Amino acid sequence: MAQEPVPAIKDTTRTLNEVVVQAYAADRPQGVVPATLGVIKEHELNRFGNVSLLPAVNMVPGVRMEERSPGSYRFSIRGSSLRSPFGVRNVKFYWNGLPLTDGGGNTYLNLLDFNAVGSMEIIKGPGGSLYGAGTGGVVLLQSPKMAASDLNYSVLGGSYGLLRAQGGGTIIQSEKFQMDLRIGYQKADGYRQQTNMNRLMGALDWQNILSPKSTLKGTIFSTQLYYQTPGGLTLAQYNADPQQARPSTPAAPGAVDQQAAVTNKTSYGGLTFEHLWSDHWASHIGMFGSVTNFTNPTIRNYEIRLEENWGGRADTQYEFAKQSWRGKLTLGAEYQHFFSPDAVYDNNLGVQGNVQTDDRLRSQIFLGFAQAELDLPKDFYLTIGASGNFIKYDFLRISVTPEISQQRNFSPVLSPRVALLKKIAPGLSAYGSISSGFSPPSLAEVRPSTGAFNNTLNPEMGTSYEVGVKGMLFNIFQVNFALYDFQLKETIVIQRDASGADYFVNAGATSQKGAEVMVNWSRVYSSGKISSLRAWTSYTYNKYRFKDYVNDGKDYSGNALTGVPPATLALGADIAFQMGLYANLTAYYSDGLPLNDANTDYAMDYFLLGTRLGYRLHGKVPVDFFVGVDNALDIKYSLGNDLNATGGRYYNTAPGRNFYVGLTAKLPSAPR
Repeated sequence: MAQEPVPAIKDTTRTLNEVVVQAYAADRPQGVVPATLGVIKEHELNRFGNVSLLPAVNMVPGVRMEERSPGSYRFSIRGSSLRSPFGVRNVKFYWNGLPLTDGGGNTYLNLLDFNAVGSMEIIKGPGGSLYGAGTGGVVLLQSPKMAASDLNYSVLGGSYGLLRAQGGGTIIQSEKFQMDLRIGYQKADGYRQQTNMNRLMGALDWQNILSPKSTLKGTIFSTQLYYQTPGGLTLAQYNADPQQARPSTPAAPGAVDQQAAVTNKTSYGGLTFEHLWSDHWASHIGMFGSVTNFTNPTIRNYEIRLEENWGGRADTQYEFAKQSWRGKLTLGAEYQHFFSPDAVYDNNLGVQGNVQTDDRLRSQIFLGFAQAELDLPKDFYLTIGASGNFIKYDFLRISVTPEISQQRNFSPVLSPRVALLKKIAPGLSAYGSISSGFSPPSLAEVRPSTGAFNNTLNPEMGTSYEVGVKGMLFNIFQVNFALYDFQLKETIVIQRDASGADYFVNAGATSQKGAEVMVNWSRVYSSGKISSLRAWTSYTYNKYRFKDYVNDGKDYSGNALTGVPPATLALGADIAFQMGLYANLTAYYSDGLPLNDANTDYAMDYFLLGTRLGYRLHGKVPVDFFVGVDNALDIKYSLGNDLNATGGRYYNTAPGRNFYVGLTAKLPSAPR
């Protein structure tokens, strides 16, 4: 849970330079948490163009974020994009400690303005022991932690009609109450036909100290998002004109004619109460809810959804200490209820036509969890946890007579995890873990764009075995190294019918073995011209294969998993001078990847180079002026490919060389 529990027993292993994480309810330094985590802090987000989370996320080994067009993203951890036509599947997101992923299994990550996110903790692999469904992993998002009275403003412009403006800060402040407001607007014309986007987001966070032992926290955001969807291209179309949208044919109109786009208006709110019962007991109780109006004219049809999602999450923690060891027990539960009328109409050149289907979708998800953390003698740290999960889906089609009603009660699932860490040297640890996870099909998968309700699609079930080393090596390099073997059964993969509509099937089993490496070196200078230096690299190796996978009479066993590159490599270097100048340089390489289950078509590998140069003026009004370039070598490549696309329409062109210039300022607010 990503909340900040009230500490009862101080962790004497902390130092000022260590990163304290909330993953697995740890609230302790990353170096003694027996798990593979990717932690992205504010300075790592801000070394790029301040437009999207994508470049910072792709620096984390084992994690991949893709952009099909501005505003349309995919986010995957260790190959979880296999079942994602767009958006996020098989990865569970939390916002300030409360579920952001809805009860239908979808996460609208594109609702969040860049400056709305202050940090990310990425848990790789099954996190079911504490977070429920999702074999890919878990992402804990936190709002920025603004210093009291700071007002932050920024403006940025760039290639392809890019413009964004943001402002925010503390608007109410007293001894026991603080409220922060942030507003962000972003627009772009896009780098292809039919890729215009604009987003307006307002976010409000507050904290009220009710007593020395009680705190009430609130979070609200509301977003209006519009982005056009250009559709995938065949290889011939991609080579002839990579900036075109999917063209019209005698058989079907194209993306421009159909005015293919998404309009998403969502409001989300959450409230969390934290109470310290004693020096050893603490509880957290949270409630959340969201409403989404979703409109999506596509090449095939015109969809309108109204989604209501609400629920709660609560836990109680007990910390104890003995003479030679200590520990923490966590018990809790989470519940989500999701309901959505989902109507699909003919799309008559961007105009809503006759009804095709009119459905009512409902889900109920409950999980109870328990976890024990033990700090043992001889610098051993043991974590044992498990969750019980109960999921129910209801489907009602009212556009036919008689109405069609179906229900799916998934069998209860137990998801255990055990992990052990040993400090092998000051600041250096080795760990191992075994974790089981499951991932039921999302509502978008049991009721895909073909319009048929698939009552036979089974949940994915898998077990991950992992070992790793992390910490300081030779007192010079910060290292994170992990090896894992994830065996997944009933793997869900995406297929497309002759019309291009998505549907999903269970693909037998997959073997997902991999290695992830992150090495970081940094140095701070107290004198001279240079203020700080930093260099780092991350490497991902994926050996992912289908096992026992036969579809439509074709045996794909032994083939590489669709949409997963065998390897990626990222390099970065940062330098800052005492006078305020700084430079950030980033390089990223992605291997070619299979575009279909048969492995007959591959996307080409690509190498990207980018830099950001800036000047920071310190003083009463700190200012940061910067310029930058992405894809400096103007490489032609496709990102966010449409997997198993009918007719080979796989390719979604990524932006070519593009520039940006921006300015941020931090102003002190008036005294209160």
